[in-house]
Amino acid sequence: MAEPGTLDRLEATIAARRGADPESSYVAKLNARGMPKIAQKLGEEAVETVIAAMADDRDAVIGEAADLLFHLLVMLGAKGIAVEEVLAELDRREGTSGIAEKASRKE
Repeated sequence: MAEPGTLDRLEATIAARRGADPESSYVAKLNARGMPKIAQKLGEEAVETVIAAMADDRDAVIGEAADLLFHLLVMLGAKGIAVEEVLAELDRREGTSGIAEKASRKE
């Protein structure tokens, strides 16, 4: 069995902290505030990542991308979606043109 990767370990840490005391855990605090707050934080991190990219600040892009991935995993966990499910969807799409894949989606 392969060793868990970074995303797997982070997903497990987020899952373990979801039910912790919101006073001592950022993940628990976000979850206690509900999906609107989790979604807001995810959106903020996405915007900050774009701003860093537009500023051509490589180090800031790396930091903001890490924040974005973290908050995405928090949201996925709150929705009961495993990162493996997202990776399986990416695998399914592999080798398909992005234009063709988008056209195949239902409206």
